[in-house]
Amino acid sequence: MKASAPAVKISRLVLLDAHAILHRAYHALPDFATAAGEPTGALYGLSTMLLRIVSDLRPDYIIACYDVKGPTHRHEAFKAYKAQRKQAEDDLIAQINRSRDIFTAFGIPIYDRQGFEADDILGTIVEKLKDRADLEIIIASGDMDTMQLIEGERVKVYTLKKGLNDMVMYDEAAVQARYGFGPKMIPDYKGLSGDPSDNIPGVRGIGEKTATTLLGHFGTIEQIYEALAKEPPAVFEKVGLKPRIIQLLKDNQEEAEFSKILATIRRDAPIDFALPEKTFKENIDPAKINAVWTGLEFRTLGARLKQVLEGKPLTASAKAAKISAKDPTDSPQAKASTNQSMFGETVDGVSSERLAKASLMLWLINSNITDPQKEDILNFAQTEDFAVAEKKLEAELDRHQARRVYEVIELPLIPVIERMQTRGIRVDRMVLAKLAEKYHATVRELEQQIWQAAGTEFNINSPKQLGEVLFDKLSLTVKGLKKTAGGARSTKESELEKLRDSHPVVPLIFEYRERQKLLSTYIDAIPPLLDKDDRLHARFVQTGTTTGRMSSQAPNLQNIPVHSELGRPIRQAFVAAPGFKLLALDYSQMELRIAAFLSGDHKLIEIFRNGEDVHRSVASRVFRVPPAEVDPEMRRRAKVINFGIIYGMGVLALKQNLGTSREEAQRFYNDYFAEFSGLAAYLERTRQEAAKRGYSETFFGRRRYFDGLRSKIPYIRAAAERMAINAPIQGTEADVIKLAMVHVAEYLRKGGLEKDVYPLLQVHDELVYEVREEIAEKVSVEIKRLMESVIDPKDTAGVILTVEPAIGDNWGELK
Repeated sequence: MKASAPAVKISRLVLLDAHAILHRAYHALPDFATAAGEPTGALYGLSTMLLRIVSDLRPDYIIACYDVKGPTHRHEAFKAYKAQRKQAEDDLIAQINRSRDIFTAFGIPIYDRQGFEADDILGTIVEKLKDRADLEIIIASGDMDTMQLIEGERVKVYTLKKGLNDMVMYDEAAVQARYGFGPKMIPDYKGLSGDPSDNIPGVRGIGEKTATTLLGHFGTIEQIYEALAKEPPAVFEKVGLKPRIIQLLKDNQEEAEFSKILATIRRDAPIDFALPEKTFKENIDPAKINAVWTGLEFRTLGARLKQVLEGKPLTASAKAAKISAKDPTDSPQAKASTNQSMFGETVDGVSSERLAKASLMLWLINSNITDPQKEDILNFAQTEDFAVAEKKLEAELDRHQARRVYEVIELPLIPVIERMQTRGIRVDRMVLAKLAEKYHATVRELEQQIWQAAGTEFNINSPKQLGEVLFDKLSLTVKGLKKTAGGARSTKESELEKLRDSHPVVPLIFEYRERQKLLSTYIDAIPPLLDKDDRLHARFVQTGTTTGRMSSQAPNLQNIPVHSELGRPIRQAFVAAPGFKLLALDYSQMELRIAAFLSGDHKLIEIFRNGEDVHRSVASRVFRVPPAEVDPEMRRRAKVINFGIIYGMGVLALKQNLGTSREEAQRFYNDYFAEFSGLAAYLERTRQEAAKRGYSETFFGRRRYFDGLRSKIPYIRAAAERMAINAPIQGTEADVIKLAMVHVAEYLRKGGLEKDVYPLLQVHDELVYEVREEIAEKVSVEIKRLMESVIDPKDTAGVILTVEPAIGDNWGELK
């Protein structure tokens, strides 16, 4: 008996249509940029696509194919080829050029040729490898044109169906099922129906349905015209083709044949191609890849790369990570906070204490890296040795003159946060249960009202279905409505606000969403997070923001809408333990007070030193009326201007927030700065100094760097200027609240009160403590004094950072 021949080992080659992937990523993702202003959205999409391909397809080889700027052989044959396409935006061009660095770091060979498109390079490589029975080829592209290269099971196309996450694999059978004909007839299809995206004319008057019928019954364009020459018209009429179509075909034979040529991928591009000697995994160097990603500020992709190279499948969250404007790879809910369980644990052989300190240093050096993890630290130091990274961070800390903030403010705060998280805040489950019952009932009622107003039942929580109802069924529209990154009509709040008065269903949707969000984020979400003593241990991240403020996670207690009639009752569920009271101390109008003494504006300082209502007093001066004649609308407008100005709000934003005309907003803007000229001069001085130095600085010396100030992209530079102007005020505010926590902790330690007073929460400018009932009043007075004296009034021109204390049994009813 003859032994059977050994099975041929099949290797897998993935060919990347780099341009198509980058274009899809550019339009699918927001306009992200590094701190220096380099656009990165398309590059992030390309990087995640590469990880997806390596994880899902397990290739032995990967090759990238590019277009080259300039006319191609198709332009020479037909000058109008792709003539309708807009010139690529500068941001996209920059990312296409930069993308080559990513492929080089991955060890992926790049092929291109002047005069040929990426499709032609792909086709040529497929042709050169047509005799390799031991090779499976998969073309990864966002362009359906490449499907004409499919051959049975040997050459397939892995394409982006929607966005960057919905992928589909096409082999020859799948193309047949979708189009009714095989891959080789795709150029014929375009020759008849044309292709508006490439400006391929086709036969005018013949659409996709007719083209499919012709190809299905008669074959290629050449065979169709052979049939036209030989067969009587009845043969065509028998399959439903009217005489008008027959005449169109006869009149436009040259156009059909020429369009087919334009649509046909060339397989003879003059490239010197060879498969790499080493496989993709043999050639890959993670350090090179991470170096490029670090430069692009892609923080967590390194961990995903490691996961992929170890052969572990990407998790769903890794495949479809949600993007934040700050950091496209940041997912706070998935991270372990560096502040939780600070001491006594290790992370990959590094004690949590060392990790926490290194994280603080890195964040103070570059505040754009919020909540730094071990990977961020090693990437920054460009080493795998944590001890080496620590030494580099120490040196950089001194070079950035951040030592004082590190040692005086941030380091002493670590044990305070540890104590706060360990204690947790007690929650009354019954309060939440009653709110849940009430709000769920209202949501059900609103659901019925929305369905009735819309005239149909649908999933209100589905943006797609909601969009179909609003824009298709009800035909709602207004000038300026934006679309999502994927091209769908947006139903986010800012867009629906434009439609608020256009139909009764829109205000109902707002009511529904507000209650639904409170239920899903707090009312229904908090009970499962409680421990056996009904205490909630939220995570407070010391390095959680770029401004210096702390952030809160699981849940984010800083986002409970305290000024909302619906949100305020949630605070009533946060209660004191038996024998204790809750003590909350809130800084009053701290940002404006800080702006007053930092700017040295005499009029603003006078308002606070006299204990006046700042918004009423500003309204009196700007609108030139006595304080007694300031009406509620004047005060509201003054409040908008007060806070808007220190956040760098321009005239257009002021117009929108005031709900007035541009001319009136400009007048308010001019009058405000004419009245408070010291503040105006300070803000301009801050802008100029930041532009010169590259950073702005708080009262305590905390620096925040803005590489975007040097960006050539106007909107990036303008955003950096706004943040640089506000950073000293907001950063000083963060420093004050953190120092207050440190000073109070020292007071409790020295007074032996650590078992009588527990820090629970830090929310914006408010500190919440749990205090034994019998000493609550006394402790309140002392903590208020400590908080108000964080900065000596001699250094604030007499402006006191006023604190308002309140004591009670629950957070919602403190008095």
